[in-house]
This record gives sequence, structure tokens and C-alpha cells, in this order.
Amino acid sequence: MDPADSKPMLVPAMLMMRCPSCRKSHVFINKSIFPLSELVFLKDECEICGQKMKSEKNNGGGINYALTMILFFLNLCWYAPIFGISYKDNSVYYYLITSTIIVLLAQPYLMRLSRIIYLYLYVGFGNSRRVEI
Repeated sequence: MDPADSKPMLVPAMLMMRCPSCRKSHVFINKSIFPLSELVFLKDECEICGQKMKSEKNNGGGINYALTMILFFLNLCWYAPIFGISYKDNSVYYYLITSTIIVLLAQPYLMRLSRIIYLYLYVGFGNSRRVEI
């Protein structure tokens, strides 16, 4: 089997921010999260398969909220056994401050990941819009 014809794996392609249709081309205009003002700008279409990337103006906002809440829970999973959380002292506030800082630092990546997850939910693999003659 030719490596160029092999089907790229779903999770690595999603984490590397690749096209949901062909899983080979980058989805965002900038590969880096910097500058932050251009963080979530999508390409109009994939260079390889021609899949349209922009379907709505604000796609992925609800998924971003869910990812943020998951990150708060994951922070609780490591913070509670190490430092402990109790209602009798200020440890709950320390947990909330620590988790908020972690979520704020991870937010640029979470914003991109939420848009990618949204695209992967609504665009199937191999469903490109370009017709080859």
C-alpha cells in the first residue's frame, strides 16, 4: 500500500489541527497561536482537497466552554490528592486561583481545539467539495 494513499489517524490529525476531510492540510492561517489576534482565523478551504472550512461565524463556542470545564475537573483530579481541598480553610480558593491561571494559559490552544472538534463533528473524512476531472 502506498503511504500517500493511507488513511491518516483521527486523533493525531485533530491534535495537529489538520483538515477534517483529508487530514493532511493545516486548517488555520497561522500554524502558531501567535499573534493572538489571529488565533482562530480559518482558511477558506483546504489546499489539498478543497473542503470549505468556514461554515458559520462562531463555531465551537460551546465546545470551548465544555473543554474549559473539563480542564477545571482535571485540575481538581491532580490538585486534591497533592494539596487537599477542604471547606474549613482557604484551600478551595487556592484551587480556584490555580485552575483559573492554568485555564487562562491553555485558552488559546483550547479555542483552536474547540474549532477543530466542531469541524470534525460536521465534516466527514473524505467528503471534499472539490470535484476532480
